Amino acid sequence: MRTTFIFLLSCLSFLSIQAQEISGQWNGVLKVQGTQLRVVFHLTKNSDGYEATMDSPDQGARGIPVSSVTYEAPMLRLEVAQAGIVYEGSLTPDELISGTFKQGGLSLPLDLTREMPEKESPGRPQEPQAPYPYMVEEITFANPDAGITLSGTFTRPKGEESFPAVVLITGSGPQNRDEEVFGHKPFLVIADHLTRQGIAVLRYDDRGTAKSTGNFSKSTSADFATDVESAVEYLKTRTDTDPAKIGLLGHSEGGLIAPMVAADVRDIAFIVLLAGPGVPGYDILLAQTKLIGEANGMEAAALDSQLVGLKDALDFVVANQDSQTLEADLALYVENQLKAHPETLPEGTEPQQFVKAFVSQMASPWMVSFLTYDPGTSLRKVRCPVLALNGEKDLQVPAKSNLEAIRTHLAEGGNLRVTTRELPGLNHLFQECETGSPSEYANITQTFSPDVLRVLTDWILEQTR
Repeated sequence: MRTTFIFLLSCLSFLSIQAQEISGQWNGVLKVQGTQLRVVFHLTKNSDGYEATMDSPDQGARGIPVSSVTYEAPMLRLEVAQAGIVYEGSLTPDELISGTFKQGGLSLPLDLTREMPEKESPGRPQEPQAPYPYMVEEITFANPDAGITLSGTFTRPKGEESFPAVVLITGSGPQNRDEEVFGHKPFLVIADHLTRQGIAVLRYDDRGTAKSTGNFSKSTSADFATDVESAVEYLKTRTDTDPAKIGLLGHSEGGLIAPMVAADVRDIAFIVLLAGPGVPGYDILLAQTKLIGEANGMEAAALDSQLVGLKDALDFVVANQDSQTLEADLALYVENQLKAHPETLPEGTEPQQFVKAFVSQMASPWMVSFLTYDPGTSLRKVRCPVLALNGEKDLQVPAKSNLEAIRTHLAEGGNLRVTTRELPGLNHLFQECETGSPSEYANITQTFSPDVLRVLTDWILEQTR
């Protein structure tokens, strides 16, 4: 009798699952490298079964196409080819999908529910809390040439005068106005500190990200530079900012974009480059791969092999950048490389999945531009004061080579109003750290070094007196 009872319960559960409608929104929280990332899948029924899109709200990414949806009750399989993501889970009668999220060799548990689960507080003591002792305004401004609208936050000290102002420019990848990454909001912390010290700040969501319109994936650094120019033009229309004292502060790729703008817009008052590139992206990618691999304890032989493979791929992209068939040519190249060196395929990744993800990244307009653009092209044309800072333990944009290149390019253009500093003990995010490896970012409670905040403030105020 007991066996029959269990069998009946199993049948009833299966029938209940079959009857459940899986369409709609499914939400979960990934815990990876000490940080938490919300993941949202939107499933829609169609004549062939289901289709879906994916959001990563904490990274400001929305509407990512899900390339394959397979649902055979109770099993659900989702594949996002362009990001190398596979999710497999099982639907339970109480509307929980219990499964595994795989990407780039990582395999992480991920449960999906109808309601968005709360993230555990990561503990970020520097994040300011309302009420603020300054004015905060949600704003929008247009980039008319691109036909898009950017959304952001404008903060300024209280008072009736016109204040010096700075536009914050995010690093690579789709970033929101706070440059939110690994559970940190460095631009929120920077904006708060500068505004408290008498400097107005405009920070905004990248195009195609969060509340801003536009297509991020088809844009390059040069396109993002036009967004910055539009931000500057917007500030000039305000009576509470001094049009003669508007500067730019860019982090990482933002430190590449700021000189592009300052080279074209001659009335930029100053620029600040935080871990800004001084050498082409080709050199940066090779250097960072080597340094991060070493910091993470990668075996020398494996790292050397990875560097050879990466250099070959970069050379291929650079040599074929004008080809209309770059994606197809690169896919064929990578397939042949995997056949010759199958050990390079990340564990748990299907070859075709790896090829799609690699090609999507390496053949993008942004990557081709980043690999080949020489920052000296714009730096030699910059005439305004420049502050360039790098962390000594920055493994993504190494301090010595990039600061030296920045100094050289500016001097070649005749700009002597330049301050460069390599800051001891700081990583790419300007956190006090141990090794500088990106694997530490999320586990460090500090968002941005207070010492660097003071350096920024003192220098900007000096330029705008």
